[in-house]
Amino acid sequence: MSPSPANSPKNGASKPAEELEPKKFGTFNGVYLPSVLTILGVIMYLRLGWVLGNAGLFHTVLIVSLATFITFITGLSISAIATNMTVRGGGAYYIISRSFGPEAGAAVGLPLFLAQAIGVSFYLAGFAESLQSFFPQVPLTILALASLGGLTLLAFFSANLSLKFQFLLFLIILGSLASFFLGGKPPDGFVRPAGPLPPPAGFWLVFAVFFPAVTGILSGVSLSGDLKNPRRSLPLGTLSAVATGYLIYLAIPVFLSGFVPPDVLRTNYMILRDVATVGQLILLGLWGATLSSALSSLLGAPRTLQALAQDRLLPAFLGKGYGPSLAPRIATGVTFLLAFAATCLGNLDTIAPVLSMFLLATYGSLNLIAGVEGFMGNPSWRPVLKMPWWVPLLGALLCLGVMLMINPLATFAAVSIVGLIYVATTKRRLNPRWADMRHGLLLMLARFSIYRLAKHKTNPKSWRPNIFVLSGAPTQRWHLIQLADALTHGKGFLTVASVVQKTELDQDKIDSLEGSIRQFLSERKVPALVELNYAENFFSGARELARTYGMGPLAPNTFLFGSTEKQENYLPFAELIQYIFATRRNVVIFREEGKIKWRQGARKQIVCWWRGKENNAGFMLTLGYMLQTSPEWRGAELALKTIVSSEESREAIAAYLENFLSHSRLHATVEVLVEPTEQDYLTTTIQKYSEESDLVFLGMRPPGPEETAADYAAYFEHLLGCLQNFPPLVLVLAAEGLDFKEIFT
Repeated sequence: MSPSPANSPKNGASKPAEELEPKKFGTFNGVYLPSVLTILGVIMYLRLGWVLGNAGLFHTVLIVSLATFITFITGLSISAIATNMTVRGGGAYYIISRSFGPEAGAAVGLPLFLAQAIGVSFYLAGFAESLQSFFPQVPLTILALASLGGLTLLAFFSANLSLKFQFLLFLIILGSLASFFLGGKPPDGFVRPAGPLPPPAGFWLVFAVFFPAVTGILSGVSLSGDLKNPRRSLPLGTLSAVATGYLIYLAIPVFLSGFVPPDVLRTNYMILRDVATVGQLILLGLWGATLSSALSSLLGAPRTLQALAQDRLLPAFLGKGYGPSLAPRIATGVTFLLAFAATCLGNLDTIAPVLSMFLLATYGSLNLIAGVEGFMGNPSWRPVLKMPWWVPLLGALLCLGVMLMINPLATFAAVSIVGLIYVATTKRRLNPRWADMRHGLLLMLARFSIYRLAKHKTNPKSWRPNIFVLSGAPTQRWHLIQLADALTHGKGFLTVASVVQKTELDQDKIDSLEGSIRQFLSERKVPALVELNYAENFFSGARELARTYGMGPLAPNTFLFGSTEKQENYLPFAELIQYIFATRRNVVIFREEGKIKWRQGARKQIVCWWRGKENNAGFMLTLGYMLQTSPEWRGAELALKTIVSSEESREAIAAYLENFLSHSRLHATVEVLVEPTEQDYLTTTIQKYSEESDLVFLGMRPPGPEETAADYAAYFEHLLGCLQNFPPLVLVLAAEGLDFKEIFT
């Protein structure tokens, strides 16, 4: 079917829409040109001779090669990431935030923006140095600030015009390089420095001054949102710019080392001009390089700031765009103010090391993303440009190593700044609107840990609680979750479970209930998993959960639930206890008697009634100690109490327990009571000596091998009948087959 006149491209009606379409840039003018112009910048013209004079040819080649190697690996990482995802505005920040989440994006993105803004002043400081010979009466700062104002106006109104202007600068730089390589030793020779020279600068200081020269690849990445085809343009333009810069940075020192003395190289910052056949071309190239580099930073920094604001990490007004291309004019103004301040405060040699630190941190983050993605091997990781996962990880390690070698204190400061921003952003509890790699990374770590954990048998020395709480609705039995959280917080796993009757089965209601439970726990800062089960009744659902819930070595080892007072529930309750015991999981029953109210302010007391015959004693002591170390029960007194029939036994048991506590390094008191007559101690002595306690641990008898559920139900009913009017009470039944007393040996 042929297009109608209204839809035809030739029809004038479509013209306004085309005019409103923002102009996009290709590989050459959008990536290669801003990158290579930043690489061939102020360091090449004003400090490469200084590098050679201080380090010598061999070390200069090493410095250039190491810096370029890091940049090349980062370029590969950027290329792999760019060919696997749609890179929008914000460049490096966009990549990091969409991979590691908004917290990491902000932690690296804000320093990156600062580095880009400071970079503007860095390049303009070099430009001002070259101008001072023409205007010796004008201070360097005034020359740099005047240049900053003019470039900001250019970047403020048209990024497209700025990039067209850069092509002219590129031609000037090529002409200046041709003039340099066609030149040689001046007819009158070199002006040698008068007086003694300071000792040569160290290798890593020279590296720190040089490294910003090869960081121009971020200029192209920063314009990623304005590219026609980022997936093609970013890798091709970035790697081409790195290769071009490397060849030129190797050729210049090799050429200079043949006829320029080291002392001249160390003191004459304008050595390239003195060597060139047409010195004015070097000046033009220097001006073009410094201005284009500053302009690239002026274009990239506002877009990073705009992306941060659009992701709600900064005030929204900073992300406002103007015109069809959504130009970040407010962000450009902020960049101008920061560059203005940096220009007033520093010079070229002062700014360069600071800039290197932030850029190396950004490079390391980009390499880490590509390396981790490659190592995880998620199905979504299918970059067009592929490389072994260890290559970008090597790049990340090199970035960190170089930062430490340049300045350990500055590295610590940079890492601290990144960490503080990350923590501050995390506290905002942002909900990103995009998927990132954190889930895949955690899944990979969990997979590795679970497989390794499955190869090791559980032992008392490494035991931790993995508690499964059958709480039902958290609001009704919150004290069960409180107890489980105090036992596991920072030490083990916790799952909050509820059984939903099949008569109430409605998937929307189920999803809503699960979401409300998660939110309820999150608001109270209880780290826990949530599990719902659909069953005919509570006991069948609980039995099913005990049978099926868990994964390999991460299956729950302890089930915690409340008691019952209903006659009809004793039998199914006994059956549930017998089943959990048979599967070698511990049982903890928190007896409910009205609403639990923990004492506030006064020192709490935890009592463990010690019999020492079954494994319950060690299990109770373990739970009591873990409560002592929890925030809610920190400082509580742990008391071991037991009953004997004679004074002689009292002394022996007291000595045994005191010796046990001494060797186990436990802070607890011992009380041995004497009751010579045979009687039911639950309703007399135990109740009397538990009255002032905040929590009482008491062991349960394990089911016998041939014992019926009805018989055990009768025992359980009798036990609960004796426990009326007790303080908050925890009944425990150890069943794991571990000797819990070994924890304290």
